[in-house]
Amino acid sequence: MKHKPKIIAVLLLMFLLTQFIGLYVINYYSAPANGMPLGMDYPKTDFSCEVNSLSDFFSCTKYLGGIIFSFIIAITLFLFLTKIKAEFILRLWFFFVVVIALLISLQSFMPGIKQAFLISFIVSLFLAFFKIYKRNILVHNATELLIYPGIASVFVPILNIYSILILLPLISIYDMWAVWHSGIMQKMAKYQINKVKAFSGFFVPYISKKVRLQLKKLKKSQLKKKKIKVNVAILGGGDVVFPIITSGVVMLSLGFFYSLFVIFGAASGLIFLFIFSEKKKFYPAMPFITAGIFLGMLVAFAISLI
Repeated sequence: MKHKPKIIAVLLLMFLLTQFIGLYVINYYSAPANGMPLGMDYPKTDFSCEVNSLSDFFSCTKYLGGIIFSFIIAITLFLFLTKIKAEFILRLWFFFVVVIALLISLQSFMPGIKQAFLISFIVSLFLAFFKIYKRNILVHNATELLIYPGIASVFVPILNIYSILILLPLISIYDMWAVWHSGIMQKMAKYQINKVKAFSGFFVPYISKKVRLQLKKLKKSQLKKKKIKVNVAILGGGDVVFPIITSGVVMLSLGFFYSLFVIFGAASGLIFLFIFSEKKKFYPAMPFITAGIFLGMLVAFAISLI
């Protein structure tokens, strides 16, 4: 087990809480009366789309190519900005993404309030500033709970079950390549934390029992000079947002009850990874999460046919 049970429990709790917040936000914006802020409403996919031929399949997944292309452009741009050490631009990029995602989520919690957009925008600016430029760990993790539901609510309307069946394996393959083959994922995470001073994902620092006992023996004057080794448990943003997107698609296709199988399936895959992962080793989470999601979807579809 790579991390302590208590730390794993904290990560799982935040993961699950974000999933359910995501379902709420997605459900809110699925209602025709609730328009997305900043004019982000656009033609929606057909969740009841049926595939009887190859042309039907391409018709049902017509937005998937654009999404994949957008991901490739975003990753390429991030790597380029990393290469030229453009920390200022990257920090600004993070700031704008956080503001927009928080705005989308916060507005959904203010139904019927006339100035919901303005209030959400001001609060989003305030939280994004402290998250990106002040590096408060509590603010960081608290805002992560709302960021991924906001992002997911943008993608869910243009996806369906068929798109998900292609998207998740592709993301999982990329995750395996980026972690086990190229090491890009580790480099990106370290660069975000050490240079950009911002990280996309849950971030839980903690010290070992051995270090804690050593610190108790030191005097206050010695603590200032002592270098303390801090362990970090992280869960990347992609590992959180893709299960939300999938559960959102299943919810709008089959109903809320069936989306629960996706959430708990993803959590099961994550638990499996946490239990069998080893210290000082890096693992791609998406393959495990995807396996859990697909298992949950199979159970959900089997029950829906009864």
